[in-house]
Amino acid sequence: MEITTLGEARFDSPHKRVVPDHWRVPAHIVRGRDPGPGEDLWFERAGPRAKIFFDPARTRAGIVTCGGLCPGLNNVIRSIFLELHHGYGIREILGFRDGYQGLDPRRGKEPLRLTPEMVDDIHREGGTLLGTSRGPVDTKVAVQNLIERGVDILFTIGGDGTQRGGNELFQEARRLGHPLAVVGVPKTIDNDVPFVARTFGYLTAVEEASKVLDCAHTEAHSVHNGISLVKLMGREAGFIAAGATVANQDVNFTLVPEVPFKLEGPRGFLPLLKERVLRRAHAVIVVAEGAGQDLFPGGSEARDASGNVKLRDIGLFLREKIEAYFKAQNVPIVLRYFDPSYILRSVVADAEDSILCDLYARNAVHAAMAGKTGLVIGLLHDQFIHVPIELLTRQKKRLSLQGSMWHAVLATTGQPERFE
Repeated sequence: MEITTLGEARFDSPHKRVVPDHWRVPAHIVRGRDPGPGEDLWFERAGPRAKIFFDPARTRAGIVTCGGLCPGLNNVIRSIFLELHHGYGIREILGFRDGYQGLDPRRGKEPLRLTPEMVDDIHREGGTLLGTSRGPVDTKVAVQNLIERGVDILFTIGGDGTQRGGNELFQEARRLGHPLAVVGVPKTIDNDVPFVARTFGYLTAVEEASKVLDCAHTEAHSVHNGISLVKLMGREAGFIAAGATVANQDVNFTLVPEVPFKLEGPRGFLPLLKERVLRRAHAVIVVAEGAGQDLFPGGSEARDASGNVKLRDIGLFLREKIEAYFKAQNVPIVLRYFDPSYILRSVVADAEDSILCDLYARNAVHAAMAGKTGLVIGLLHDQFIHVPIELLTRQKKRLSLQGSMWHAVLATTGQPERFE
């Protein structure tokens, strides 16, 4: 996977421990057979280079955060700033406000001129210092604004929609012949970014979700035939639901987008839930927000500002179905419904995510200063890598139903592989 470079790197790097530019990391290290010619992917290993493209004394950088909130956004902003400022000696770093609309001078506020004092304590707060928004920006207007402001480097912190936007900015700058380095840092608590073993914020979200499940279990266990239904984030991938289930160990049913399920039938979800309640007098259910969308009549055509299909509310849907089913079965229940979605993404990053944020951020700076562009920092086999934006935005990572995490979910809950 070759990464676009802006030109010859002519300046000496201030870093003494550097990564040779030819070092590569394979996409797969475990295979059932040898890959054929050209079958496997090899990625540039991230890290500081011996030579850099930009002259620090004449370089101006910008940072933008887009999309939904995520634990660790402020950590990434802070570490990008500190590496640019102290690691490379760059004095002018702009923080574009309120997402991509901040790149459009007709819509956005004046960017912040970041200082050490401004970022000093932001990692102790949730959210983002710069603000965020969803939706695209007029690419031509945004790039022209960056050119007029003398911005040489732009760091895009966000999910797949953000990185698609970053790719458009990179392509437009290249079309104009402007040497703009666009480097993305992948952000989503859903953990569904390909070639990224773990996105920052995911483990914090799992930790917070596990706390909610503790409360849900207490509620269900404290009354006769208590049922707690907890909806967690996960539009197209069930990583948070699966991780929280395994971390908590008190969940009895976990429903994820990767596994379609039937409500009724010989081994449907509702009959099995009834068996559980009659046998143990309580149950805890976790459902990812993207699960069971096929159960709704008709498809949803509505989309949000980022272009994502607006999901139907599976949590409220299941609550109604569970209550109606047990009423028809003449089995009294006490149902508690939990939806902690926005709580999970608004908290401060935990220690492990804080470390991860710092490493993502500093590797993004190293890539940009070396003149690399059109890439997102990835993480494979405990190695940070350079992933072309175009490759990353063409696919999603899904929870593997043959992988150890899903097997752990099945072992923890005791649920069947399928509800049929």
